[in-house]
Amino acid sequence: MKILIILGSILIPIAMLVIQKNWMKWRILFNVVSVVSACIFGDIATLAIYEIIKDNTVFMTNIHAIFLNPLFLVTGSYLGIYFLYRLILVAVKEK
Repeated sequence: MKILIILGSILIPIAMLVIQKNWMKWRILFNVVSVVSACIFGDIATLAIYEIIKDNTVFMTNIHAIFLNPLFLVTGSYLGIYFLYRLILVAVKEK
């Protein structure tokens, strides 16, 4: 599983770079999905912290329950891959 995650974090951003160079509409899609993912990711985190403050519970034990939310994990994963894609895009344009 670790190898799959490492290879995915290398190959998927490179594939995104190749795809967006060939089809400009994909660049728009990648950007829109990143904005939606950031909103969802932030809202889930915010609501989890708000619930902890409202219930006056122990922060460290309850906040880790957020990692059980699949939507949080999927949006966070996409944001990580998107961030790497953007770094590669900037590096390619600067050469």
